[in-house]
Amino acid sequence: MSSVGTRVFVARLAGTTVFDPLGDQVGRVRDVVVLIRPKGAPRAVGLVVEVPGKRRVFLPLTRVTSVDAGQVISTGLVNMRRFEQRAFETMAVGELLDRAVEFVDGSGTATVEDVAIELQRTGDWLVTKLFVRRHTPGHRSLLRRRGETTLVDVGEVTGLSRASAAQGAELLLAQYEDLKPADLADVLHDLGSTRRLEVASALDNDRLADVLEELPEDDQVAILQGLALGRAADVLEAMEPDDAADLLGELPDEQAAELLELMEPDEAKDVRRLLAYEDNTAGGLMTTEPVILGPETSIAAALAHVRRQDLTPALASMVFVARPPLETPTGRFIGVVHLQRMLREPPHDSIGSYVDTDIEPILVDAPLMNVTRRLATYNLLALPVVDPERRLLGAVSVDDVLDHLLPEDWREADDDGDEADGALPALPEVDRG
Repeated sequence: MSSVGTRVFVARLAGTTVFDPLGDQVGRVRDVVVLIRPKGAPRAVGLVVEVPGKRRVFLPLTRVTSVDAGQVISTGLVNMRRFEQRAFETMAVGELLDRAVEFVDGSGTATVEDVAIELQRTGDWLVTKLFVRRHTPGHRSLLRRRGETTLVDVGEVTGLSRASAAQGAELLLAQYEDLKPADLADVLHDLGSTRRLEVASALDNDRLADVLEELPEDDQVAILQGLALGRAADVLEAMEPDDAADLLGELPDEQAAELLELMEPDEAKDVRRLLAYEDNTAGGLMTTEPVILGPETSIAAALAHVRRQDLTPALASMVFVARPPLETPTGRFIGVVHLQRMLREPPHDSIGSYVDTDIEPILVDAPLMNVTRRLATYNLLALPVVDPERRLLGAVSVDDVLDHLLPEDWREADDDGDEADGALPALPEVDRG
């Protein structure tokens, strides 16, 4: 059991495994919910816990029996309703880390690097200490790793209840650096709009591009419009052409045209071509960057191409074989070579010897249902898309099709309806105030 005076730093708590009393894993801590009050120390009221199915739920601290190094023990009773932050709640990791505060004695400003919560005799968990880095005079306040670090009482600073005009995000991102893009997208989606843009802006272009592809359209548009135009164009270049085209299609025509002009011509060319196709057609669904090789390419070289880190598993499942030129639109499309076939054959053989010509490509203007039917009929993960002259224009992968078949708000939908197998029983809503 946690004893009175137990002190826990929230940055270290993030990622900690939550167990029930029997030792079964419930999930992992993702954040701590804090109530910042006009008077008195802020009160921590619960944990945001990620449970199987990547659902984030609220675990009241009143149902936490122990917080030790590397583990949190709960009573085993968890409300499985998806956590939704309320207006009066603050996320300790998501919103307090990197926040600028001022010392009440007038000695300067600092950035919050960690927050300590401590168990009181009343059973409440209060924010009692802040680990801060003082801002060095003459340097921008958000410049990291300058200035003295110190542990201060929460009453020694002001400004904890308000975000600075330009709050950083380095410490927050450090807590989530190992997350896959889809999981980091969930974190961003749960943040307020201002904080979401701050965190997104702190990501490098490639990481932000990957995360944008996993966000709901409204979030994508808000983030892209919040970036400087040059930065937004760079991020679009880092996205898959089909995803970039989808995002530009959600913007006003004037803004989309301006961004296309700022993109590198080669990158913009593919995106412009995709924008010309109707959304629910093979052309509107396809990517222009599958693995396309000539028939004389060796199996060893082809396997090296499908190892590319930026390829999705669906696009890595086959190589598309065509006559030169090998950039879309290519010369005449020949067929595909499946990854499994290449793994079975001598590496020095040419892929042209193992082309599967039985898979008929689909025309660029074919409707979505035709694409879906063809993928299902032949159990394919990707399908070649050609023009009437049989030039390869791109490929539609099964994940692109699913994005269009699922409801528009599927990324925002709770996994619920039914509880996941083995999930703990749901409880009535508890008062988080």
